[in-house]
Amino acid sequence: MSTETAQGADAARRHERRILIWMCVLIAANQLGFGGVVPVLPLYAQSFGVTAAAIGLAVAVYGLARVVVAMPSGRLSDWFGRRPTLALGGLVSAIGNLWCGYADTYPEFILARFVAGLGAGLVLTTGQVVLADITTPERRGRTMAIYQGVFIFAVGIGPLPGGWIAEHYGLAAPFQAYAIAGAIAGLVAWFAVAETRDLATATRGQAHARKMPFSSQLRALTQSVGYLLAGAISFANAFARTGALFAIVPVLGAVRLGLSPTQIGLGLALGSIAGLAATFPVGVLLDRYGRKSVIVPATIGAGVSMLLFLFAPSHGWFIGACLTWGVAAAAGGAAPAAYAADSAPPGLNAAAMSTFRMIGDLGYVIGPITLGAIVDSYSSEASLGVAAALLIGVGILFGVLAPETHRAR
Repeated sequence: MSTETAQGADAARRHERRILIWMCVLIAANQLGFGGVVPVLPLYAQSFGVTAAAIGLAVAVYGLARVVVAMPSGRLSDWFGRRPTLALGGLVSAIGNLWCGYADTYPEFILARFVAGLGAGLVLTTGQVVLADITTPERRGRTMAIYQGVFIFAVGIGPLPGGWIAEHYGLAAPFQAYAIAGAIAGLVAWFAVAETRDLATATRGQAHARKMPFSSQLRALTQSVGYLLAGAISFANAFARTGALFAIVPVLGAVRLGLSPTQIGLGLALGSIAGLAATFPVGVLLDRYGRKSVIVPATIGAGVSMLLFLFAPSHGWFIGACLTWGVAAAAGGAAPAAYAADSAPPGLNAAAMSTFRMIGDLGYVIGPITLGAIVDSYSSEASLGVAAALLIGVGILFGVLAPETHRAR
């Protein structure tokens, strides 16, 4: 390698690292705000005097908004650029959450939650597009793992300050704090994150690909069995996280094991810390041994964690299940995203990652509804069994049918 080539590679690496750092700052602010409203959302919705089903709607409508905006986010990031789309997402998120904090009626609150979800969808989808832009397959796993680790840790730690804010300033205050966090994310996007759209269209052929009709872009993506299965992995993880971990596991821990909210919170927090600690090793494994070497065991491991929650006889086993989930979730977030980015035809990063994100966010909506219905009709144990079967089944299917997209030299 010549001196000029080496210097160019070093400059590109520094540029990638700088963008990654600012994207981690952006996503940490955004997801810290999201985590902050998690412990108060049911109570705040209940304060409007609505039923339990209506409280569930306050969760589902946020995910629905993310599904609705996922694919338009990819189009916007191609038309106007990644940086403006990220900044717009932060602004919309700030407006939506501020509105949540000042809503006077339940329908107004639901509409505000939908607006907040639109902003979150713009940020989350475009963030993955940026990561696809700045990485090559050789380093993509590590980059996405670091980003995912920050993402998961911020969501996991967010309930701590969120609960404290609610206790001292009222149930509406965490939404107002989330509005500030969304504004910070928008400012970071506009002033600190470099535009990456041209990195994805560096050649004439790639630029031509980006101008393809969107239906043609989707057709090119859906011809890949591996890409569709990576989306199924993302769906299954979101399905289990929002439908089981957020809604059923805490209740099961309290009722079956007699755990206090503090003990349940400690387990979930330890799982988040374990996930953060696992992120860089997971990224190294992705880049060194290929994507399937992580995706398959991580997805099956997530399913095993659901079984551990189901059969846990003590607080120690409950913590073990939380740790298993935390590590599996960290790997299960970064690895499928890296696989999806690998599968994107030249110039179609935005289409690939926005479609991938939409498939995953469908799990955010369908998971709580489906598993909640199973709890009502059968039992909490049955719902966890369904979540476990889905994760393990999709993991095995991916291992059998999906081709490897990256093998280290």
